[in-house]
Amino acid sequence: MRRWIAVALLSFGCNRAGTPAPAATPAPAPIAAADAYAPGLGEIMTLQQMRHTKLWFSGQAGNWDLASYELKELSEGFDDIVKYHPTHEESPVAPKDAIPRMIPGPLKDLQAAVDGKDKKAFETAYDSLTSACNDCHQATNFGFNRLQRPAANPYPDQLFAAPKK
Repeated sequence: MRRWIAVALLSFGCNRAGTPAPAATPAPAPIAAADAYAPGLGEIMTLQQMRHTKLWFSGQAGNWDLASYELKELSEGFDDIVKYHPTHEESPVAPKDAIPRMIPGPLKDLQAAVDGKDKKAFETAYDSLTSACNDCHQATNFGFNRLQRPAANPYPDQLFAAPKK
């Protein structure tokens, strides 16, 4: 049996001797900055619309933790717009200029209302943010895209009420 195994190993070694070594797998080429993925403005704005809507329903339900979370996400989304789309197509006002002028005030007022758990102040600040968004759309030639308070909940699978403690 040992002799048979030795013959098999020797045979395998001889067959391998004439076989070239497999080529090394080349390392992937680094991704050039121009080829790196950047979300489109429409993608970011779709997420902004979702956050705007969820912010409304969380505030109406008095779920201030969720409202604060959605407000933070909304703020980060505005930062992403400025980062990834500082200018856009034929917009006479660049997003990098419009957003810092129009959006921070309403976001600050909303945060104060959320922190104070003040539903009336929340509604006023929410309407102010909505108006600022519409003004920004108008200034950047997207005035056809208008926001309002949500009339119906498009997220029936999400509970907006604050969890019981």
